[in-house]
Amino acid sequence: MKKLILLVLTISVIACKNNTTTTVDYSEETLDITTSIYPENITKVFEAHGGVDKWNTMKSLEFTMPKPDGNEVTTTNLKNRKSLIEMPHHSIGYDGEHVWLKNKDTTTYTLYGGNPRFYYNLMFYFYAMPFILADDGIIYEDAEPLVFEGQSYPGIKISYENGIGESSEDEYIMYYNPETYKMEWLGYTVTFFSQEKAKEFHFRRYNNWQNVNGLLLPETMVRYNYENNLPTTVHSENVFTNVNLSTEKPEPEIFEAPAGATIVD
Repeated sequence: MKKLILLVLTISVIACKNNTTTTVDYSEETLDITTSIYPENITKVFEAHGGVDKWNTMKSLEFTMPKPDGNEVTTTNLKNRKSLIEMPHHSIGYDGEHVWLKNKDTTTYTLYGGNPRFYYNLMFYFYAMPFILADDGIIYEDAEPLVFEGQSYPGIKISYENGIGESSEDEYIMYYNPETYKMEWLGYTVTFFSQEKAKEFHFRRYNNWQNVNGLLLPETMVRYNYENNLPTTVHSENVFTNVNLSTEKPEPEIFEAPAGATIVD
């Protein structure tokens, strides 16, 4: 049966000089499929971080972000992208269909003030760079280099086919070191709230990596202020600890909405 599934697996690539649309099936039946369908420059970035093939063998990712009011722990099933974020006063989850929120107490001070649908996979996407850019439905194009403090970083522009993800109008530019091919910067737009293409690019810097099971993942991530679509000064920093990247699937029950949770429209 598995051989039959592999035979009928369809990988479609539409390529022109600087524009490649890649569609890849990352269902669990295709974990042993190796892929070399990406543009050469981003392939070298993936390889510099341990390789897409190795990333595709992983089934769960967990990391902790220390926050002023306590730790924030994110767990994600890498194959279906179900997720759970445990915070001191709240839990946010995605069960594959619905996003849910549970306030662990009901005092006004601790009520969640953000948008769970916006946040439930936000930090996972930032953290899983650059491998998240190997997802299906992505269009790759060359971008103008980013010049920062006298150093030039080549860029790869990422956009999405219609209907991919919560915000298919989002755009990213991944900038890499021209010598090591390690990812250095991420430029990104935010279209979740307007659902329209944005003109302003925000920036995060990736230049501090940690080796987790043979893959390079961020140890810190620095958010920058921006002006005229360029990074300017440091805004804030995220630190990632207790990273667990595993070939074992997380228990599916943890993503289900617990008693007292609210489904978020």
